[in-house]
Parts: sequence; structure tokens; C-alpha cells
Amino acid sequence: MESPNPNLLFDRKLLAIRRNRAAAGFGAVAFLKERAVDDVCERLDFINRRFEQALDIGSHGGYLAAGIARISTLHDKIGALAECDLSAVMLGQSQGNGFVADEDHLPLAPLSLDLIVSTLGLHWVNDVPGFLAQARLALRPDGLLLLTFLGGRTLQELRACLAEAETETYGEATPRVSPFADAQDGAQLLQRAGFALPVADSDVVTVRYANLFGLFRDLKAMGETAAFYQKVRRPLTRRIIARAADLYQANHADGDGKVRATFELITLTGWAPHESQQKPLPRGSAKMRLADALGTREIPSGEKPGG
Repeated sequence: MESPNPNLLFDRKLLAIRRNRAAAGFGAVAFLKERAVDDVCERLDFINRRFEQALDIGSHGGYLAAGIARISTLHDKIGALAECDLSAVMLGQSQGNGFVADEDHLPLAPLSLDLIVSTLGLHWVNDVPGFLAQARLALRPDGLLLLTFLGGRTLQELRACLAEAETETYGEATPRVSPFADAQDGAQLLQRAGFALPVADSDVVTVRYANLFGLFRDLKAMGETAAFYQKVRRPLTRRIIARAADLYQANHADGDGKVRATFELITLTGWAPHESQQKPLPRGSAKMRLADALGTREIPSGEKPGG
């Protein structure tokens, strides 16, 4: 029997099972995936260069390939596009060149890629620094990494309502919603992994539902329900769920009775270092003093300002 690993946050095998089950109906709830892919395609279209070897990690049914096909100006910018996904069933829905792979253990050869894209997969990775380090090694000089994942504000309403309902029953709350990183954390991790010109952007999406159970149905259909490695000891009872639904309706409903659910999409952009990239000027190399630029008098150290 396999012993539990206290260092793992997510159960990747359980996540794969849920993704396989969700594959058939994923297209009906793919609005977040489509939004993330559209944003990535716009960013790639803005970049004036060609990427000979590209990899789409967490491709699902080939959404990135379809997005590139829709934009004529991208056709000549992307050479060979390979796809990989944790779910074999999801991957089987794509017409592209793909292979099954786990983001926690990607089989990437060093200096083999010019572009790596991942949309809505990084928030399920157990070792994010390791993932970024491997991506950095796999990219050739001046290669690009584009990642979009769910950020810290995602499902903030659901998290609060479940915590309050469970505290009323058990006296304390148990994590029921996956933790999500924020944009600043992502940018810092990119820098630590050795990426140049790191940039992090946030896009907040508000989705409305008839009630909390409509949100539950979408999360299940997306394959995005919580998949913690350490099993929760206390059951999430019908009574707690009903109480959470009442709290959700009371605190997060609009005038028409529909409730709001927040999703935050964070996009990270980083480049494998190359001599042609912009670099910060060395200290002391400025051509103009700050005092001249501001139109003020420079006060030497130790001198008190006059009247």
C-alpha cells in the first residue's frame, strides 16, 4: 500500500479521473479556457517573431491550436505545435500531435522548445518552482513562457460561505476550495526560476448563476472540483451545503436573485535570457541627475535644507 506523502497538496491521479469524466461535456463549460486561450493568442499575435517549436501544456481538446487557426496572422508565427494533457480522454478530442503527461513530471528535453503555453493548469501543480525550473531549461535562448492560471480571488465567495457554514457546525473550518496564488507570487517565482522580463497580469471574471448549485454543476463539469491529496476527515454534509447556499444567496446575490462567482485569471510572461533582450542600466550610468529632471536643487548628504 502506498504511504501518504505529506509534501503533496493535490492528488494528481484523482484530478486525472475527474478530467477524464468531464471530457465529454467540457465544451459546454469551457468559457474560462476559451477566455484564457483568446488572451494568449492576442499576446502571441502582438509579438513580432516566429516560434519554431511550441508546446501547449494542458491542451484539453486542442483549444490553443484552434485559437491559432482562427487568427491568420498567427499562422506563420507558430511552427510545430505539440500538445500534452493529464487527461487521455481530453487529449483524444484534439486533432493535433499530442501525448499524455503530468505537469508534476514533464518529459521535456533541455533547449528543445521556443514557446511553452499553459492555460488553466498551473494551479493544480504540486511543485510550481520545479515546474518553472524545468520549463526554463526546456526553452532555447529568447524562448517564451506564457502561463494562465486561477488566481487568489477565484471562488472567494464560495470559500467564505463554506467556511462560515462549517464553523457553525464543527466550530472550525476545513479547506474545501483549492488555494490559489496571486500575481505577485507568480512574478517572483518566474524571476527565481531565471526568466527575464517577468510580467504578471490579472483578469477578473464574474459569472452569475441561479444559485450555488449551478456553480457546483459547472465546477464538476469543468473537472475543477477540489482534489486534495490529504483526505478531509470531516464530511461535507447536506446540512452544511444547504447553509452555505443560504449564506451565498444572502451575501452575494444581485437584485434579480442570481448569485455572483468570481474567477481571477492570472497570466505570467517570462523569457529565457538572451543577449538581445533589454537590460536595466548599471548603477551610476544615468545621463541626467534626478534633481535636474525634477527642476529642484540637489542637497548634498549632511546639508540641511534652507528656507
